Amino acid sequence: MELAATGAEQVQIKPITAADLDWALAQGWDDFKAKRGDLLLLPLIYAVIGFAAAFFAFNASFWPLIFPLVGGFALVGPLAAAGFYEIAKRRERGQDSSWTHFLDPLRGPSRVPMLGLTVMLVLIFFAWMVSAQAIYAATLGPLAIDTPEGFAAALTATSQGWTMIVVGNLVGALFATFTLAVAAFSFPLVIDTPVPALTAVAASLAAFRRSPLVMLRWGVMVAFILAVAALPLFVGLIVALPVLGYATWHLYTRAVRIRG
Repeated sequence: MELAATGAEQVQIKPITAADLDWALAQGWDDFKAKRGDLLLLPLIYAVIGFAAAFFAFNASFWPLIFPLVGGFALVGPLAAAGFYEIAKRRERGQDSSWTHFLDPLRGPSRVPMLGLTVMLVLIFFAWMVSAQAIYAATLGPLAIDTPEGFAAALTATSQGWTMIVVGNLVGALFATFTLAVAAFSFPLVIDTPVPALTAVAASLAAFRRSPLVMLRWGVMVAFILAVAALPLFVGLIVALPVLGYATWHLYTRAVRIRG
């Protein structure tokens, strides 16, 4: 199915299957073994953990937002993985894939559409945080909880807490699905070829519509991997993020085709 024309190129969408998901993850793991992204992320992850721990330790009033913040991390995942898309692309094509190219998406012709896509993700993230705060204010907010311990107790021991859990998860799932649809392949596409940001978003949406159940399955797989990786103080993310970044690039190559 032809989606759009961009100069001499055409963006075409192909259906993908569950087998493509398994193949993409296997390719992502092979890339990880060859290009150890954990070495790049290790100091960053520990710095983020330290900052977050200090922030929440001295700002107990922000504890109700810790779960939305952690969940919102997945919303900006495509941006965080942009450098890994570039490395996977270069390795796949037999080009120099040294870490000096990790920031190429921010330096080359892709930087303008990347900026547009980044603004989109930031707006989605802030909309999610505003929604999460509104849900908290409408449920646990009237209880005037002022300690992390009180928040944890109210979350599971009151009807308001369970209402917040259910509504928060439903709204979060909507945000996650929307982000998956607009961002799953838009970032890899602008790194592949610098099409306008709107064209990249349209291509990602078209890929989602072409294989909705498979894409939803991919979203669940990504969420599960990130959740498991985050359990040991987020340290598992130093492996999960590179592997998923590499895998997403390979899945993109199965779903989107650029024809000159």
